Amino acid sequence: MRFDIATLFPEAVDSWLDSSVIGRARAAGLFTAECHNIRDYTLDKHRRVDDTPYSERQGMLMQCEPIYRCWQGICNMTRSQPHVIYMSPQGRTLTEKRCIELSRLPHIMLLCGHYEGVDQRVLDRIVDEEISVGDYVLTGGELPALVLIDSVVRLLDGVLAQPDCYEDESHYSGLLEYPQFTRPEVWQGEAVPPVLLSGHHANILKWRHEQALLATVRKRPELLEDYPLTKEDLSIITNGVGNFDNKKD
Repeated sequence: MRFDIATLFPEAVDSWLDSSVIGRARAAGLFTAECHNIRDYTLDKHRRVDDTPYSERQGMLMQCEPIYRCWQGICNMTRSQPHVIYMSPQGRTLTEKRCIELSRLPHIMLLCGHYEGVDQRVLDRIVDEEISVGDYVLTGGELPALVLIDSVVRLLDGVLAQPDCYEDESHYSGLLEYPQFTRPEVWQGEAVPPVLLSGHHANILKWRHEQALLATVRKRPELLEDYPLTKEDLSIITNGVGNFDNKKD
């Protein structure tokens, strides 16, 4: 899988892409990522990429031509036309489901905007979709682009030790992740749930599912709207939430 990132700050993006799990995966060739400085594609001797918008709005807007030339350069260099994503607060929210879908694409270009955004004409010309990482505004698209790359790359074969490392995580199955515990067995008077020490695999799996259901209904109940709840699940939720409320009291 290949990522091409069009940005005004390639060094910052590259630095992160060379770090931790993602950096090791990149070094091992499990995916390719190349940053492209949009300023390198200007025809202006000052490498200018922005200008004032045709409105009374304050600020600067990124121009069409440098971005379009950058896109052309990527297409020519790779001899392919990437799936282009513009990181934008107006886009649809990034989800685990969309990350799984994106992980199956061979080539993605990420456009990182800045200032007051990007001239709409080049967005209409080259962008396939807009994606947001949340209902808030950042100073640039680099952080959202890195969030997307991280969430997609970790799903690729060989990046994590085994599929369980991401299949058991929040959102992959439609539920939030169950609580986890490590040593010591007792900390400040609170013990690890006995079932996790039992060695009984089936009981542990049942406990995990129950706890995932309860975590979801307490923290993100809207996720259950699309989850195929069974009668047993509904019973777990009813009894579990009641016990939780009593515990809080």
